[in-house]
Amino acid sequence: RIVRTTAYTCSEADHLIYGSKNAAGTNLRYSKRVRSAAADWSFYPVGTVFRIKGMKQLHVVDDYGSALTGTGTIDMYQPSKNLMNQWGRRNVQVSVVQWGSFKRSAEILSKRTKYSHCRQMLSNITRQRPDLKNVAKR
Repeated sequence: RIVRTTAYTCSEADHLIYGSKNAAGTNLRYSKRVRSAAADWSFYPVGTVFRIKGMKQLHVVDDYGSALTGTGTIDMYQPSKNLMNQWGRRNVQVSVVQWGSFKRSAEILSKRTKYSHCRQMLSNITRQRPDLKNVAKR
């Protein structure tokens, strides 16, 4: 599938409060083997692993962003503003290696419903997976 991608870094003003942590609660990753990515968890649930055609690294969805909700866009983590700007916006061919967990996504999002983008992702997940409505109410 062809996917629109953008880039972000933890030194951007809207990410400073989170530092190098992602929405899953672990550190953002950028290594030769694995890199972090952010997406709407109702499109790409937390833990989704994918590869971009022409790149050796695997990417893991472990973050989300309010601007990504409902778009299908994937935001690629870059460790510096320079690398973020180099990435810019690209349409790339993505192959999903392993789908993440809607259940884990719902569990995390259910604790963050004071944020509208989290409520929207959670609502979209439970619409796709009615069996997770009880998870969403916790």
